[in-house]
Amino acid sequence: MFYEQRMAVPGSPAELRAEYEGDLEVVVETHGPDTVATETGLDRDVVDALVAGDAPDLSLEDAAEIQSLAEGAPDPETIVTMACEHLLLGMSTAVLDVDAVESDLEIDLAAKEIQQKIERRAPMSLEEFVHVQYVIVDNAP
Repeated sequence: MFYEQRMAVPGSPAELRAEYEGDLEVVVETHGPDTVATETGLDRDVVDALVAGDAPDLSLEDAAEIQSLAEGAPDPETIVTMACEHLLLGMSTAVLDVDAVESDLEIDLAAKEIQQKIERRAPMSLEEFVHVQYVIVDNAP
């Protein structure tokens, strides 16, 4: 689950995202697409795209809404908070600043944007989260 502290990542950000989407698909399959759409407020097309493996555009908050439906999962706000705190902790452990993260990213995000997203002062997509998390964990000792 994306809100847990990661100590290792697969071979690429795409593989990491696929892993997280697989976790979310299990939640949708367990509760059913209609229930997930109703309880999260997400459009049914987005939920269906997730189940179909079409990598829909999800915000970190959207993913947290879905993940929170899993048994034993925290509420969405706590999930987002934990996910971002783990990014900050990982940066400390790996002795990375946002400039170092920016230099290794495969997507176009400026250091200032990364800082704002991690600190939750700007919205973060699941895609951005995955890429930032990948760089941080991949550079950890």
